[in-house]
Amino acid sequence: MAQQRRVQLSTQRPTSTVCVLGTELSLDVCGSAPKEAVAFHVQGTPGVKLYVVHGTQSVKLPSSVCRWPLATGAEVLLAMDALSKDVGDEKVGAGASAGPRAPFCTLASARSSLQVRISYFGEAGGVPVGRAMLYLTCVEVSLDADTSRSGAVSRTLLDKATWTWGPDGHGAILLVNCDRDDPKAKMPDNRDTAVRSYADLKDMSQMVLRTRGPRTIFAGHRILLHVDFGDADKVGVFYGGNSVALEEYRHVLGGSKLVYAVKPSRHQEESVFYVEGLAFPDVGFSGLVAFHVTLLESPEKGLLETPIFTDTVVFRVAPWIMTPNTAAPLEVFVCSVDDNEDFVAAVGALAEKAKCPLTVCPLLENRQDRWIQDEVEFGYVQAPHKTFPVVFDSPRDRGLKDFPVKSILGPDFGYVARQAPEGASSLDSFGNLEVSPPVTVQGKEYPLGRILIGSSFPRFGGRRMAKAVKDFLVAQQVQAPVELFSDWLHVGHVDEFLSFVPAPDRKGFRLLLASPSACYQLLKEKQEEGFGEAVMFEGLKEVPKPTINEVLANEGFWKFNNYVQ
Repeated sequence: MAQQRRVQLSTQRPTSTVCVLGTELSLDVCGSAPKEAVAFHVQGTPGVKLYVVHGTQSVKLPSSVCRWPLATGAEVLLAMDALSKDVGDEKVGAGASAGPRAPFCTLASARSSLQVRISYFGEAGGVPVGRAMLYLTCVEVSLDADTSRSGAVSRTLLDKATWTWGPDGHGAILLVNCDRDDPKAKMPDNRDTAVRSYADLKDMSQMVLRTRGPRTIFAGHRILLHVDFGDADKVGVFYGGNSVALEEYRHVLGGSKLVYAVKPSRHQEESVFYVEGLAFPDVGFSGLVAFHVTLLESPEKGLLETPIFTDTVVFRVAPWIMTPNTAAPLEVFVCSVDDNEDFVAAVGALAEKAKCPLTVCPLLENRQDRWIQDEVEFGYVQAPHKTFPVVFDSPRDRGLKDFPVKSILGPDFGYVARQAPEGASSLDSFGNLEVSPPVTVQGKEYPLGRILIGSSFPRFGGRRMAKAVKDFLVAQQVQAPVELFSDWLHVGHVDEFLSFVPAPDRKGFRLLLASPSACYQLLKEKQEEGFGEAVMFEGLKEVPKPTINEVLANEGFWKFNNYVQ
C-alpha cells in the first residue's frame, strides 16, 4: 500500500503542495465544502490520477458519474506517475482565486502545471457554489541500498523496510568495520569517526539518496537523513558530497548525530552515503538498523515544519560466522616456546605440503603461552560487496592476550572480543568453542553448521562459558549453539573429546568422538596381554604415574567415567 497524506483544501484561495512519486494524496473534499454544498465534481490535468472513494466504492476518474454526493467519508485520492518539469504555479489561471461564482479558466489552459479542481454544487445544481484549486509538483525522493544483494545499489520493488533471511530473501547487509586498514592507526576502524583510506570506504555499504524533480522545489523544503536513537551507536555514516577526494568525507550520522540535513546538488540527482557497522548483534541488538529520509515542508514563518514523506531502508549487520576445521586452511598459526621446536617444525612441514602460509608467534609475543587455539577463534563477515576474516579474542587473557590486536588485526582482517566481568573460567577458552560442518537436524537446515560449546549440567551448578561470550554467539543466529556436557573434564573443553574431519561420502565428514569406555577396553586388552605393570605418563613432569593395573583397579574412577560415557 502506498504512503498516503491528507491535504486540506480551500475555496478561498488555491492550495499548492508536493506529491512524491509513488505516494497518494487524500484530498479533504468535505472539510473545504461550502455549507450549502451537497455534491462535488473533480477534474485533473493529464498526468494526475484521480479516484473517488465513496462508501465502499473506489472509482477511477473520469467515470460515468459526473457529480458525487457530499456524504460523510467521501474522499478523493490522487497519485502521479511522472515527475514535474516545473514547480506548480498558482498564478496560472488567475481566476481560480476569485469568489465562488467567478468565471473559472479551464484546466487545459494551465499547461505548465499539474492541477486538480473540485467544484461544489448546491441542491439546485447549475452554477457551482464554490471551487477549490490544488496545484501540484511531483518529485522523487528515494533512499536505496543493495536490498536485492546483487552487490550494487539499484531501485527495486522489494520492501526496503523489511529484511528476510536466505537465498530467496531480501534486505541490505552491513559489515562491522572492525579491521584496521591504516597500519598507523591505533584502533580498529569501527572505533573512530574518520575515513582513513579508500580501502576503508570499500568495507562500507553504500546508501543512495535520489532526489529528482524541479530543483527549486527543494529551496522551500528540507530533506533530513536520520537514524533511530536506539540504533545510533551501532552505525556510522560518511558523506563526501560531490567530491571523491578522501579528505572531503565527513562523519554525518551515528553516535550522538541522529539527523543530517541533506542539501541536494543542483547538478546531481544522487547523493551517495557510506555506512559502516560499529557493533555485532548481541543482547538487546538484533542486528537490524533502520535509516530514514524525510521531506519537510516549510510553512509560514513561525510555524513548525511538516513532514510530508518518509522513506525507510533497513540493513542487517552481518553476523560473525565461525569456520569449521573441515574447510580448506588459508593460514596456520602456531606458537614457538622453549620446548616445542620439533612440534613447530612438524607443523611447518605440513603447512608447506598443504601450500598454506605459516605464521609463527615468537616467544617474545606469546610469553610462554602455547595454547593459541584457546586464545582466539577465526571466523569471517560477509556482504555482497565484501568478505573478510575476523578473529574472535577470548576473555582468557594469558600470555597471548596482546597477540590478536598486535599481530592479527590489520587491513581486511577484523577483530572482536568479549570480556567476562564475573571472571573467566577454563570454559571461556576457545578450545571450548567448535563448529560443525553444514548439517540438517530434524528437517531444519544449518548451511553454516552449528556452534558447539562445553558446559555443565544445570543441576550441578558447575562451570559455564561466560554469559557475554555465550550471548554473543547466540545473537549471531546463523549457527545456533548447542551446549554439551564437558565439565566432567579437568580442563573442560569440547575439543578434548570431539573433532570433525573431512570424509568422501555420506555427509562429507565424520565426527570423531573420544570414548572412556573404549579406553577402558584398550587398557583391559593390554592387561590381558601381560602389560599390566606398564607405567603410564612416562616423560611427563609433575603428574602421577600409575600402572595400567592401578588404573583399572580404581573403581571410583571407572564409576565416574562410565557415568560421563
